[in-house]
Formats: sequence, structure tokens, C-alpha cells
Amino acid sequence: MSLYKTLAWPLLRHLDAEQAHRLSLDLLKCLPLPPAPQPDPILRCRLAGIELPSPVGLAAGFDKNAEVPDAMLRLGFGFVEIGGVTPRAQPGNPKPRVFRLEADRAVINRMGFNNAGLDAAVARLAARPRRADGKTHGIIGANLGANKDSADRPGDYALGYAALAPLVDFCVVNVSSPNTPGLRNLQGREELSSLLDRLAPLRAARPKPLFVKIAPDLAEADLDDIAELALAHKLDGLIATNTTISRPSSLQSPHKAETGGLSGAPLFEPSTAVLRQLYARLGGRIALIGVGGIASGAQAYAKIRAGANAVQLYSALVYEGPGLARRIATELAALLKQDGFKSVSDAVGVAAR
Repeated sequence: MSLYKTLAWPLLRHLDAEQAHRLSLDLLKCLPLPPAPQPDPILRCRLAGIELPSPVGLAAGFDKNAEVPDAMLRLGFGFVEIGGVTPRAQPGNPKPRVFRLEADRAVINRMGFNNAGLDAAVARLAARPRRADGKTHGIIGANLGANKDSADRPGDYALGYAALAPLVDFCVVNVSSPNTPGLRNLQGREELSSLLDRLAPLRAARPKPLFVKIAPDLAEADLDDIAELALAHKLDGLIATNTTISRPSSLQSPHKAETGGLSGAPLFEPSTAVLRQLYARLGGRIALIGVGGIASGAQAYAKIRAGANAVQLYSALVYEGPGLARRIATELAALLKQDGFKSVSDAVGVAAR
């Protein structure tokens, strides 16, 4: 961690944020990373029926095209979510479209689902190394998106699920990115119900845990609807939350007024509030993944205590470097033991009950 902050970060921060990200991916593809050490046994947990070695996961957006999922597992993540993947490749929004807010430990992005498309993701996932029993190493999920110019966005999610479900351990319907015009409308009661109906026969034919990723900017009535739909459609879980379009008055960085989704430290409190509200509505009947502003074991622990079965992070990697997942896992294990818990599941929701 100190090497990153003293050597790598001073160089990377002078690159455009998107260029620095591309360089990170290229390095991860060629560096001979050793396997991650086994996490503390107290961190073993279940997420929608999936056995995880650790509840600390990588959020979607870092590895859009499934280029380095195994490298990220070797860095200590308990699971990795690739994507978002749209059926057809698309360039995304005009550059520049990623902005570091260093003083706020935050990022604003308006990427717009830039990715190489479904065929590229399928090819890379199918080519992942396999064990002697034919199974791949580690837990991988796929974040599904819709093309910006699609005339049938529910159909885009259906295409993504049909192609990627056989290759991953879970799928995520991303209807909460703020950077594709109109996409967040799919969080509405009728629109989301229709989308999930579209996926129902595919889920019956190729069952895989299915999550829906929601925005932090929803009204309480919207959360009521989403919780009700999640149960009615037998979703396996919800991910709370995506980036926010709000701009807290506390922001200090020069780029604070840029258009796009805000992530990082300022998102921690609002995303945790949404998580807490969902847990109150759902009471553990489906799994919850907490995302937003996590940069320490204490913050991961707070999400779990608020109702998360597992957590994900991304933006903090920009400032903390590649050792972050292992550090958070170590800190989280210590906090669980300090409070007398025997497992992650014992701590889920204790602050929201």
C-alpha cells in the first residue's frame, strides 16, 4: 500500500483518469500475480446461495470487458463483477468523461456503458483457466446493460442474461446508471416489473442468482415498490447502490460540477441509508450487496451491520491502490472478532434491527 502511495500514485495522478485506468488494466494483464492467500475463515459467507471466501467484492465498472477478473481475484477480492456489458459494442460518451475529486476522495464519471459488447465478454469468460474438474476459479458476476440506441431495452437485458448466465456465478440487471439517457426510468414499478417478466423464462431455463442494482437517489415510495417487486419476482438480491447524481455541498474539488455519477467517499452515507431502508423492508428475505464509499474495514463492517450480506468497492482503488481488498478483509475480520461474532452472517443487519 505504501509503495502505491509513494511511487505509483504520484505518477498516475498526472495521467488523465481514463488513461490511468487503461494502464492499470494492461499491467494487470501481464504481471505474474501470485494467488491470493486464503482469507480469515471468519469471512466465509453465503450470498444468494453462493459460497464466498470473503464478502469483499469488486464492483462493476473496473473491468467492463472481462479482461482481468482472475487478476482481481488474486489481489484478494472475494468475488468480482465484470461489466456493464451491452449486446452491441458502443464507444460511450465523449471524452473527457472521468474526473478525480482528490480532495473529496471521490470520482465523477459519465462513461455511458462504453464496452466491447457481448461477444467479446463471452469469448474472454469462456477462455478463463479451469481446474481439473472443469470449473473456473473464483466467483464472477456479470453486470448487464442496455445499448443507448436500443429500441428494446428489456430485450437487451434478456440477450445479456442468455449469453452470460452460463459463464458466470450471478447476473446483475443495471437499471441505475445515470449516464444512459432514460435508463433509470426502468426502476419504475411498471417498467421494472415488465423487464423482470421478460427475464423470467430465461431464469427458469438457466437458473443463476439475479440481482438488480439500484440508484441512491430514489424516494421512499420507489424503494417500497422495488422491495415489493423483488419479492414478487423472486429476485435473489439487490445491490445498493450505483453512483449518485446529487452533489453534496461539502464537495471541494475543482471538478465537483461535472455531469455524471458521483462515487467514492461522499456516497458512503446516502448509499448506506438506502441499504438500511431496504433491509428494514426485506428483513433478510433476499440478499443485499452494499456499495458506495467503502475504503476501510470499518466502512465494510458498517455496511454489513446495516444489512449487507456482502460489499463491493471500486473508486477507493484509485486512491488506495491494489492492496486495498486484502487490507479491508483483514480489518473486517478483526472487527467481527472484536465484537464477538463467529461469522459475517451473524453481523448482518444488527444495526438496522
